[in-house]
Amino acid sequence: MLRRKGFIIGDCNHLIIRRQDKMETLSVDIERKVGALLDAGYYSNKSEVIKNAVISLFRENTELNVTVAIELYKKGEVSLSKAAEIAGVTTIEFKEILGKRGFTREIEARPAEEMDKKLRKYI
Repeated sequence: MLRRKGFIIGDCNHLIIRRQDKMETLSVDIERKVGALLDAGYYSNKSEVIKNAVISLFRENTELNVTVAIELYKKGEVSLSKAAEIAGVTTIEFKEILGKRGFTREIEARPAEEMDKKLRKYI
């Protein structure tokens, strides 16, 4: 194998890539594998392969689910209970996770007079 100006030059079975860019090799390897899956008939298109890969990624790495849940909750895109569901934990556990990561929740309460009025109704 020869090295010239940041490139690795291999035989006909290897790619010519820049040393700094190992992602290119990975990308071509993935493309080759995806193509083989399509050729074998396991999937009908690349989108199905990607969808299945992402589902598997989240299934195997549960911490990613927690991270996604926190980000969606921070942006206000999901409720606390929905975020807990995404994270795969109970609401109480999700609150604990938020606390451990330094997040605080803002709770909006009704005015005291309104709450007292409703309370008197039941007493």
